[in-house]
Amino acid sequence: MSETPFYKNVQLWILPALTLGLAPFNPPHIWGKIQWIAGGGAFSGEHPMGAMDWFDVVMHGTPWVMLFVALTFKGIDLVKK
Repeated sequence: MSETPFYKNVQLWILPALTLGLAPFNPPHIWGKIQWIAGGGAFSGEHPMGAMDWFDVVMHGTPWVMLFVALTFKGIDLVKK
């Protein structure tokens, strides 16, 4: 078993980011949510985001955030060497 902490394990986060993070694949669900938030309609407007929409953002976004964290730690470790 690897002694790498889960938050530093890049290999652990690649598969969830590419599957859960992009599902459904055409177009990726997270991309629509990001556009919704960036467009300013997430909190107000004709159709603001509800609790289920925010849950989707967390569910589809977490693998990407964790992959970014793992890659950041890997980069920091490479710089230290």
